[in-house]
Amino acid sequence: MGSQCTPSSSSSEGKKLQWWQLSIIGVGCIIGTGFFLGSSLAITMAGPAVLVAFILAATGTYLVFDALSRMSAKDPQKGSFRAYAKKAYGHWAGFTSGWVYWSSELLIMGSQLTALSIFSRFWFPNIPMWVFAACFAVLGIIVILTGTNGFEKMENIFAVIKVAAILMFLIIAALALFGIIHGKGNEFVTPASMGDFFPNGMKGLWTGLIFAFYAFGGIEIMGMMAPRLKNKEDAPKAGKVMLLALTTIYLLSIALAVTMVRFEDFNTKESPFVLALDRYHLPLVPHLFNGAMIIAGFSTMCASLFAVITMIVTLAKDGDAPKILAKKGKLKVPAFALLLTIAGLAGSIVLALAMPDKIYEYLTTAAGLMLLYNWLFVLFSYKKIIDLDSFQKIKQVTGILLILFAVSGTLLDKGSRPGFFISLLFVGIIVSVLLIINKLGKRRKGLEPQGA
Repeated sequence: MGSQCTPSSSSSEGKKLQWWQLSIIGVGCIIGTGFFLGSSLAITMAGPAVLVAFILAATGTYLVFDALSRMSAKDPQKGSFRAYAKKAYGHWAGFTSGWVYWSSELLIMGSQLTALSIFSRFWFPNIPMWVFAACFAVLGIIVILTGTNGFEKMENIFAVIKVAAILMFLIIAALALFGIIHGKGNEFVTPASMGDFFPNGMKGLWTGLIFAFYAFGGIEIMGMMAPRLKNKEDAPKAGKVMLLALTTIYLLSIALAVTMVRFEDFNTKESPFVLALDRYHLPLVPHLFNGAMIIAGFSTMCASLFAVITMIVTLAKDGDAPKILAKKGKLKVPAFALLLTIAGLAGSIVLALAMPDKIYEYLTTAAGLMLLYNWLFVLFSYKKIIDLDSFQKIKQVTGILLILFAVSGTLLDKGSRPGFFISLLFVGIIVSVLLIINKLGKRRKGLEPQGA
């Protein structure tokens, strides 16, 4: 964001980042409940072919971040992807992109807080979920109030813990594979035919792809922080290293999980990794993994909080939200932007805890889809901001097709389909508000005295 990407947008706060520090922050922002819990959904739909889904999603994510980082290196902008959409296509694109992102992240935060409450009840089953949700929300706001430096330090610590949890799973799985530790049955399942690898055919892979993409959600926060790099040209390298490391540990851990547990035994309520380790007599492991999943969920929630406050401030500065939201006070975060985010967060928690499970699941699916619509904005803006050579054009088109393939897959699954239509409704409401604002603006101009 200009020379700085901070919730407060202060030019003095925050040190410049090395490329590897941005890579670590990226890992911290991305590994969350989308991987630890959401991967179960992808496995139940695609079976072992979930590995193909994750490779496709990693490719699509890389192509989006490559485009975003190249634009950031050439032209650092406040608001990152929203600013590029506005520069490429005009006011309507910047307004739509910013508000679609803001509303989707708020809904996702509600679902993250619900997941955190469910994980916490593993230890404290009698405490109401709203108590945990409120506590995690307050802790998240405290992290954001420490400013950008505090946020970066926390994300670095969270990244190390999350990677350590996945490595712990990989080590235990490897010990089981070599027969050093023994569990119930202790047999490993390997697909013997294409039918075993694709138990639900291509349709299973298609419908599961969206959940593989969700596991990579968070790269837009890296885009917002890329202008903080000491060397702006290092942004693509930071993304490549981060995505290569992330994809490697994702594929290894999922490959082991689907060989340790039969496809039919996976379900959407349990982490595939906890399920895989359940077969071994390791009393401490479920508790350690539950702790890691809480840290993962809290980390991505903090990243979302950081992103929505940053986005609302840049929207206000550009006249796409009330100017008062960008007003600085004594806090490291603009007070009115923080208050609006707290109000939105409270509303999202109430929705998450009061609505029937299915309805809220539809809302969060819609929110996830809206994030991918912003990724499409990035790829379409790329062509307008930078002169692309033939290879870059192929990469841009490939990225667009992969995202459209994932989004269209939701229409094939009755559980995801309502979320698709709700996402279109949200976009429709934001576009309608934009049209009303434009109409009122034109009418106001028409009423002004000539030559005033």
